[in-house]
Amino acid sequence: MTTFPQTRLRRLRQSPQIRQMMGTPLPGPERFIWPIFVRTGTNIKEPIDSMPGQYRWSIDRLPEAIDTLLAQGVNSVLIFGLPDLDSKSSDGIAATFDDGIVQQAVLTLTQHYPELMIFTDVCLCAYTSHGHCGPLSGVGQVDNDEANLLLTKVAISHANAGAHAVAPSAMMDGQIAALRNGLDSAGFQNTILMSYSTKFASAMYGPFRDAEQSSPQDGDRKGYQADYSNLKQAMRESVLDEDEGADILMVKPSLFYLDIVARLSEITNLPLAVYNVSGEYSMLIATADRGWGDLRDMVQESTAALARSGADIIISYWADRYKEMFT
Repeated sequence: MTTFPQTRLRRLRQSPQIRQMMGTPLPGPERFIWPIFVRTGTNIKEPIDSMPGQYRWSIDRLPEAIDTLLAQGVNSVLIFGLPDLDSKSSDGIAATFDDGIVQQAVLTLTQHYPELMIFTDVCLCAYTSHGHCGPLSGVGQVDNDEANLLLTKVAISHANAGAHAVAPSAMMDGQIAALRNGLDSAGFQNTILMSYSTKFASAMYGPFRDAEQSSPQDGDRKGYQADYSNLKQAMRESVLDEDEGADILMVKPSLFYLDIVARLSEITNLPLAVYNVSGEYSMLIATADRGWGDLRDMVQESTAALARSGADIIISYWADRYKEMFT
């Protein structure tokens, strides 16, 4: 084995050309999904203070958002709905309505953008009066099996509106099997099921909960989201979802969990998505705003880490700025 001075690793990084040749390219726009927030009302493009550069959109202004996205070469969205406050209830039943905000958004986008791949978030937290991801039992815990029944109805309504893929995020036991069986029975055998298979009870969701107005009124979600200190259980969550029929697995958040992404990519043959969440997005913006780092460099470095760890699909708020950040 040769050593210095014969071995000089700097030879292969002495110019931009050789570094580009030796390195792994940044993921292309086709591998990105842009999360977008849709709310009731008209002529609304409402800034999200905790997520600079992101907005809540009314359906009539969605073309403005989608045209910008497609111009970046990105052709996939993940839709989150923000319903009226007076439609919230203890069970979140409004999430299942065919005329709900997500369902209307899907119908509009499928009519105007046949080239757009539409994923929808399937959850109840934005629709429940208490902010949890399912109806509560008599002892104040989320009723797992009742939640699965409602989540299945939500998924079917999204598929009926034209969604190509549904993504249940509630972290209920057995939710993937429930949705797969429900979708198949309703005639939606081709609807893709992207599982939030290992979704952690993370402190990095604050800006998202601000955007969705979906924070729990009491308690937290640690009783159903994965414990970040328990590696074996985190891995088991995704293994179980694969067994139940998921088409795509997901790790959320992403940057703090690259070890999970890498381990999971080694044991599954399913596509693996990562969700570069709101706190991770806003953290880089805050750092750049204080002059502590170049935003574009930080975005590229963090995204390269996601791809390097084994992610096939990147759900990212940077997607609608792909050309600015990655080219």
